[in-house]
Parts: sequence; structure tokens; C-alpha cells
Amino acid sequence: MPLLFSYGTLQKEKVQLDSFGRLLHGEKDTLPGYRIEMLRITDEAVLASSQQAYHPIAISSEDPYDSLQGMVFEITEEELLAADRYEVSDYTRVAVTLASGKEAWVYVQATN
Repeated sequence: MPLLFSYGTLQKEKVQLDSFGRLLHGEKDTLPGYRIEMLRITDEAVLASSQQAYHPIAISSEDPYDSLQGMVFEITEEELLAADRYEVSDYTRVAVTLASGKEAWVYVQATN
């Protein structure tokens, strides 16, 4: 089963229920090499689910001290596709290695 690392709204119960139809169980983990900025969300469905106009977005960093705290969840392939539908086009899904050594998917800033 795939692992998904979340540092933002995918940790919210309402977002999980709306996106996956269930609450996810996860473990704390850290994503090294990224920093957070805030992104204004305009997608009405995402706004309704997250109930917040600004979402954190991970941006690759050259600073070795930058890292993101979050949760890593075990999900199904179908749930991974549901997460793809939830995230707006400013995000892209990439494979990363977390501080724990686990390989996971995470949504980061899309490059144009």
C-alpha cells in the first residue's frame, strides 16, 4: 500500500472524510529539504472541504535545516487518486524519503 505524507489540510478530519470516506491513521514524521509558504485557494470544492482560504505548500529548499513536520498515512491506490483530485494544480505529487527512512508520496509546489 502506498504511503502519503501530509503537512497540511489532508490531516484534517473533514478533508479525510470528504476525500476518502474514512479517517486515516498515521504516524508523525518529518520531510527534510522543504519549507512552507502559504497558497491562496480558489477552488470551491477544496474550500468547502478544508474550510480555509490559505493552504500550506511545500517548496524545495537548499537550506539543510529546513524540514516539515507532518503525518505519514498508509492509503490505498484509490485513495491516492482521490488525493490527486483534492489537490489543486499548484501542487504536484512526488516521491520522497522521510526522516524515518520511509518512502512516501507528498504534494509539493508544481514547477511551471
